[in-house]
Amino acid sequence: MNDIRIPHDVLCKRVANALGACGVAADRAEAEAAIMVEADLFGTPSHGVRMLPGLLAALRQGRAKAMPHVHKVREFAACAVLDCDNGPGRSTAMQAMEIAIDNAERFGVGICLAQHTTHWGRAHAYAMRAAQRGMIGLCTTNAMPTMAAFGARRAVIGNNPLAIGIPSADMEAPIVLDMAMSQAAVGKVNTWLREGHALPQGWGLDADGNPSNDAKAILAGAVLPMGGHKGSGLAMMMEIMTAALAGGLFGFEMVCNDASGLDPDATKFFLAINPEAFGGSEKLRERVSSLVGYLQENSGERETFLWPGQRGWEARHRNLADGVPLHIEIVEQLRAVGLAL
Repeated sequence: MNDIRIPHDVLCKRVANALGACGVAADRAEAEAAIMVEADLFGTPSHGVRMLPGLLAALRQGRAKAMPHVHKVREFAACAVLDCDNGPGRSTAMQAMEIAIDNAERFGVGICLAQHTTHWGRAHAYAMRAAQRGMIGLCTTNAMPTMAAFGARRAVIGNNPLAIGIPSADMEAPIVLDMAMSQAAVGKVNTWLREGHALPQGWGLDADGNPSNDAKAILAGAVLPMGGHKGSGLAMMMEIMTAALAGGLFGFEMVCNDASGLDPDATKFFLAINPEAFGGSEKLRERVSSLVGYLQENSGERETFLWPGQRGWEARHRNLADGVPLHIEIVEQLRAVGLAL
């Protein structure tokens, strides 16, 4: 077993302290830590505390701002544009989703476009929080190129994710779809490499543009879009709905300034929909429960239907009790930047 388990509250506190030591305000550091640790808690280590050393380095070098001037630059009815000043990406992304939620409470729908953002970790976090507030939440971002567009032999577009959160009967455990546009996210390829798993065919290309199932080769080359032209087309649309809509940088322009994966000057899109403006919150949750029940009852004998995000909630329950699992390599990386684990 290569995992070490750390109590959830202990890990959050130590991550927040490390960010505070780099000048991040206490409330922002705590929010950043909560969302970062949450990915590991839900069983997605690719987007968890393994990203902390890179963020700390960016803060020390000034590529990310410890004390950003986050402010609205435009408002139009239920829509807003938020300049996040390249501050820590998780806490600023949460601010943007909060604006969308607040507008949805007033107008039935709310949109916030967040510009000059850094890496937000996992899209799941923001769609989930909207759903926990009773909203349908949707969010996406553009990112540095890591994926080959359909027909391309190298990384030319970001693996631009999409997350959708839907309130369910259990308001604390909504249904959340969080998906990359590739067969497997770059972070997942990294995780499988670290854990020694063999990769399936069709996940990526090597640096010469040849199909490969070697994780190191794919990380030096490109991941492949899911569904061929479908994943590629969606990634392009997400690029337009974020960077083009804001008049910001595309992924291939961002990487010219910073190729570390921090994604400074990325643009993120947040949408919140208030069910009360339509069929009503209670009716939505009732119909969602009915659909889930139907799919569970009719999934067949060979497979059990799992709704989007179900495995994550099950992992969260286990890991809150047993401690957040961290691979020994991640533990060593955290110790190298000063975390006592």
